[in-house]
Amino acid sequence: MTTRARERAKDRIVELSGRGHDLVTFWREATSVLRPVIPHYMSPCWFTLDPASLLITSHFQEEIAEFPPDLLAAEFDDGDVYNLFDVARSERGWNTLHDATDGDPSRSARWQANMQMGGDQEFLTSLRSKTGEIWGVLGLYREPGQPRFDRDDVDLLQAVAPALAAGARNGLLIGEAQDPEGPRSPGLLVLTDDWSVESATPGVERWIAQLPDGDWDEGRLPSSVMSVGARAMRTAQHPDAAGEVAFARVLAQSGTWLVLHGASLVADGRRRAAVIVEPAHPARIVPLLMSAYGLTDREQEVTRLVLAGDSTAQIAATLVVSPHTIQEHLKNIFEKTGVRSRRDLVSKVFFSWYEPRIRDNESRVPAELPLRGGPLATHRTEPGVGSAG
Repeated sequence: MTTRARERAKDRIVELSGRGHDLVTFWREATSVLRPVIPHYMSPCWFTLDPASLLITSHFQEEIAEFPPDLLAAEFDDGDVYNLFDVARSERGWNTLHDATDGDPSRSARWQANMQMGGDQEFLTSLRSKTGEIWGVLGLYREPGQPRFDRDDVDLLQAVAPALAAGARNGLLIGEAQDPEGPRSPGLLVLTDDWSVESATPGVERWIAQLPDGDWDEGRLPSSVMSVGARAMRTAQHPDAAGEVAFARVLAQSGTWLVLHGASLVADGRRRAAVIVEPAHPARIVPLLMSAYGLTDREQEVTRLVLAGDSTAQIAATLVVSPHTIQEHLKNIFEKTGVRSRRDLVSKVFFSWYEPRIRDNESRVPAELPLRGGPLATHRTEPGVGSAG
């Protein structure tokens, strides 16, 4: 494949990330762009992750409507050469089974599972935004006898990863605003390039009314909405920046904080901006941990960092305390959650809140409903905490 073809593919994916597609449409469009330049077996395996915990929130692959439970459990197997979470949080952000096994993937249980499904090679790459947040992982596969994934493949996927991350983020944001999950769900405004409101989701006015210097009834948008919308609109003029999400945190008249996200939308030659307004809240998993286990604020934060794969030393540095203090927090967390190790803790949290979210999203695909990010706020206790490995 020529260098020019790869450049066109990169430009096309960047452009797609700014079209405001729902997540499944975005994955399908991106697949059609990648297939000719990076040949692969079956369809790509697209995952979204919760940036706060780096746990899976959705899986989409055309041929596999439901991610097999045994393969999902295998992602928690620390004994294999790598798992999806290791690749996602690694510094370089990608890996292949052949690289991880020095060319002998047969010693990997992951490879054996892939072979049963007709695949030989596996290439995983993290979808990390330009600001460092990880919104997903892309898996590509090749059948036996095909050429290895090479440096050109790596370079292209690394180049488009930020755009794929932005497209995933945009799809989740806009989908959640269009199909709210609860009373504190975000609201969405779509602004045209002359700053008129093209569309608005029901209930968005309750958030707009809380922003300073605006008047919804009089048709005057708050300056914060205009500012975020303008920054988002500008990205539509610059292809190398398309798809990036503008952001603002604003003190509402009620004394609480609201967060505004702006994403450029480009369709039919028209420039528009989507502005999403929602109440500021900590990582969604944090209140669930408090509700289910009675963890203190500090224990919740330690747990979130454990989920994200941080070591004791890294957590201590982040929270500016000693490693001994972190060990004491971990001891208390283990007692309250009924687990014996970090791995069991991650597994318990995942199968209580994130696996139900994956299954819920899988049921939403055939119904053509937007996919959702974050944990599903319904606690479910799985038999056998350590069953994921």
